[in-house]
Amino acid sequence: MLAVCFTFVKFVAVEHYDRKMKDLDRQILTLLQDDARLSLSEIAERVGSSVPTVSDHVKRMEEAGTIRGYHAVVDAVICGLDVAAFLFVDIESSANYDSFRRQCRARKEILECHAITGTASHLLKVRVKNTSALEQLLSAVQQWKGVTRTQTSVVLSTHKETPIISLD
Repeated sequence: MLAVCFTFVKFVAVEHYDRKMKDLDRQILTLLQDDARLSLSEIAERVGSSVPTVSDHVKRMEEAGTIRGYHAVVDAVICGLDVAAFLFVDIESSANYDSFRRQCRARKEILECHAITGTASHLLKVRVKNTSALEQLLSAVQQWKGVTRTQTSVVLSTHKETPIISLD
């Protein structure tokens, strides 16, 4: 029998909005990050505002891209994705970056892709069923145009992993 463990979370982006963010927006976002299934009336009650006001703020933050979506946070191990790893990838030229990022977005095993400084140009966070699947993914990535080197760190255990950002 497969047990599924998940929590609903609203992902938020606080880019240029941070300095201008109203206290009410911060309160709403904090509540939604903790439990995205809260109703607008529950949120309004907790922040001391009206439902129409909260609804307007949520709609505005959705339209601005501050709230980017509504997702369930699923336990990867329970779902059979037992191996997590970080891949450091060097790409020979920035001319290959767009193609590289497109290929990353197309692979479901790649959860995150970051352009970084340091010993590599990109860092990928991946989740796969087992080490054979990781080896297949590595082989594929190493064949992408412009990839000159990869270095992999396999996760032994995870002590903190959260999509929740501090809005303090």
